[in-house]
Amino acid sequence: MNIHVPRLKPLAPSPAMLTGLAMQPVDALLALIAQFRDDPRPEKIDVGVGVYRDADGATPVLKCVKEAEFRLWSGQRTKAYIGTEGDAAFIRALAPIVLGDAHAPKRTWGIQTSGGAGALRLAAELLAKANPQATVWMGAPTWPNHAPIFRAAGLNVRKHPYFDAATRDVDFGAMMTALGGMTPGDVLLLHGCCHNPTGADLAPDQWQDVAELCLRQGVVPLVDLAYQGLGTGLEEDALGLHLLLRALPEVLVAYSCDKNFGVYRDRVGALWVQSARRADVEAVRSNLTALARSIWSMPPDHGAATVRIVLEDEALRTLWQEELTAMRERTASIRHELAKAHPLLAPLGRQNGMFALLPIAKEQVAMLRERHAIYMPDSGRINLAGLNETQLPEFIAAVLPCLQQEEGLAS
Repeated sequence: MNIHVPRLKPLAPSPAMLTGLAMQPVDALLALIAQFRDDPRPEKIDVGVGVYRDADGATPVLKCVKEAEFRLWSGQRTKAYIGTEGDAAFIRALAPIVLGDAHAPKRTWGIQTSGGAGALRLAAELLAKANPQATVWMGAPTWPNHAPIFRAAGLNVRKHPYFDAATRDVDFGAMMTALGGMTPGDVLLLHGCCHNPTGADLAPDQWQDVAELCLRQGVVPLVDLAYQGLGTGLEEDALGLHLLLRALPEVLVAYSCDKNFGVYRDRVGALWVQSARRADVEAVRSNLTALARSIWSMPPDHGAATVRIVLEDEALRTLWQEELTAMRERTASIRHELAKAHPLLAPLGRQNGMFALLPIAKEQVAMLRERHAIYMPDSGRINLAGLNETQLPEFIAAVLPCLQQEEGLAS
């Protein structure tokens, strides 16, 4: 069958919309990944990419996850949509681990999201809708994607001091002084545990002080809990969040399963909102569902269903906790081996999780990459899980002169 396609008559040139787009900066971490991949040196070390690695340098699929995926594959009868709110059973199974018994069940509602970043973006959109004039306060430094996520939702972002590069610890006095400038309706973004990029977490008494400050100034905390179980333990890593949930009427929790279940590419996350009144829960649900519908419509099912199967089966849940403990202990072992190697590395022993921030200059980071094939971001943030025991002597020997030089400049 011949189909006649009419020729269009030439029209006068019209303004081209896309020619006005400006080039955006290349993501530095993605560029670092490419550089590492293309480096032919067999001794190269990657402490840049923020994923867990085992002693062989692999990011493994957990045994519990493999078994749950097999059960999902063999038992799943449809690939139909699961709905905008996601897998409700996944939220129910995960909630006791994340929230414990600290939240107010009748005032709390959760929704499945596309990873922890999706939870943050959905929270940002909800906050922008509730109070477009709100300022989101976040520590310096923080995860590089935090500020862009909230700015993309139209919210104001303001940084406050958090990390003291000299002591390599939380600069709590400066933090609290700056946060005195928060006003009612503002939002305080907090890392629940395993601070990225510094590894320096708030102490329990500091969490209490933050809770009292938020209550006094009418500020809503948003806790980014992306590494639960990879710091000091599942319950211990949620201690600060639980304190806030008990003390405050409104709390938001952005959660990621990507790290503690090792399902990075499956993008498994959740957002919980604790509201001030029971009557507000349905409004929260209505708005979150509408916002999620406009962003991703339906969340991906596979990863959340896998996590749900793990948590609902006693044997698989026990296996997950064992595997998570092994990941945590391996990372902590690397951290403590570094800490005892030299006094300049000792602060790492006081910190938690996969990350630490080395006080070295951008030029030294480039030198480490060129001379020693050690790859890290220009900030000096390292992922300790990227190291294994055999690489430690080489890594320490290369990094120490950089630390000593910075120490000399500081003194």
